Amino acid sequence: MGASVIDELSLAPVHNFNSSFQDLRCSKHVHDNVHGNIYLDPLSLKFIDTEQFQRLRELKQLGVTHMVYPGAVHSRFEHSLGVYWLAREAVEKLRYYQGAELDIDHNDIQTVKLAGLLHDVGHGPFSHLFEREFLPQVLSGYEWSHELMSVKMVDHIVDEHHIDIDSGMIKRVKDMILSSSEFTRPKGSREKGFLYDIVANGRNGIDVDKFDYIVRDCRACGLGCNFQFQRLMETMRVIDDEICYKAKDYLTIHKLFSTRADLYRTVYMHPKVKAIELMLVDALLKANDYLEISSHIHDPSQYWKLDDSVVKTIETASDQELKESRDLILQIRRRNLYQFCNEYAVPKDKLENFKDVTAKDIVCSQKNGGVMLQEDDVAVSNVRIDLTRGRNNPLERIHFFKDYESNDKFKISDDRISHLLPTSYQDMIVRVYSKKPELVEAISEAFENFQLKTYGIKTQVHATPEKKKRRI
Repeated sequence: MGASVIDELSLAPVHNFNSSFQDLRCSKHVHDNVHGNIYLDPLSLKFIDTEQFQRLRELKQLGVTHMVYPGAVHSRFEHSLGVYWLAREAVEKLRYYQGAELDIDHNDIQTVKLAGLLHDVGHGPFSHLFEREFLPQVLSGYEWSHELMSVKMVDHIVDEHHIDIDSGMIKRVKDMILSSSEFTRPKGSREKGFLYDIVANGRNGIDVDKFDYIVRDCRACGLGCNFQFQRLMETMRVIDDEICYKAKDYLTIHKLFSTRADLYRTVYMHPKVKAIELMLVDALLKANDYLEISSHIHDPSQYWKLDDSVVKTIETASDQELKESRDLILQIRRRNLYQFCNEYAVPKDKLENFKDVTAKDIVCSQKNGGVMLQEDDVAVSNVRIDLTRGRNNPLERIHFFKDYESNDKFKISDDRISHLLPTSYQDMIVRVYSKKPELVEAISEAFENFQLKTYGIKTQVHATPEKKKRRI
């Protein structure tokens, strides 16, 4: 993925030719910088015009990434509108081409639209940092996910604002939100199961959530994006209750997953972004006992009040109990970040049995003499980048069809398409940071010793630059 100008075709609006003029006249419209005009139906507006949904305006889609990519200031609010719109387009296209066969009705369309709109309403602050980095350290063993909280928030919004909506529709909306999570119901227990793969696809990972955030994030960060979701939405069809794709679109689907992986490597897991995230997690951990940040996750009526502004709350407070957190945030503001020492990619033959590297592992690898490191001096980031299915090829779970005259679906092995496609589907990168600039050299040496002890060789590409070691 290069830094070229974004392909205008990939950002063109997906026009819905099946919507009636009357439907559009009854809808409010907003102009989105990715999809063009988005039309919001009256029922969806009842959810949008609530303080719980408007909270998404205060959650940056990419967390602290804007501190490295200044344009990445878009919010979960606009992403949710985008997913709503693409969910509508997807189900409308299926109705247009296969409506009689699939028995898609107005309730189905409304349900899918609401699932797209509300799929992130329970998301935590700072992208996935809150859920994956902060909460596990304060609530060990507690099962929590933003999908589960989204489901609770949907119920809370309906009750709090007395929204008149069929209970069966709300149940299906919640099932669609959970469809790609570990809390999903068995596929066979659903009527019209293909509808549950549009917003959050637990079957094979192709969904409109990815369609929106891949294009939107590429645009915001100024990166090129040559993945064209419009082609997939135009050619997809349902066979045996499953959305399938034309065989000749194999490489387009591969590009969906490879572009996502490129975003992870280039943007989401950028070394400086991770340094800021590590510092922010430390600041939240130090503030948690006093502000009781983690307590918000138990009650939707309190949770909606939690957003990215918690940082401003900490740094403007005068309370002595928040001094350590306040100092860390001030360091971030002044760009006195945890210093990146070095990284290595875990050898391919070691991936299967890999265990996360810890600060203790690095400290215990220090040789005698010189500065004695403490675990609190070191920060380690274990970065996993894959094509959505770990070490497996995600395209192995996708069914294809030959043409529209055939009702047969089949899988395609990648060696039948191209020998240029990857044979490995996951990277594991271990990065080490020094919390104090004067310890970069000692930590870098301990990190090299750890690699020698673990793998018998230094797996990092090069030694830590001398200039970085001398920085104080």
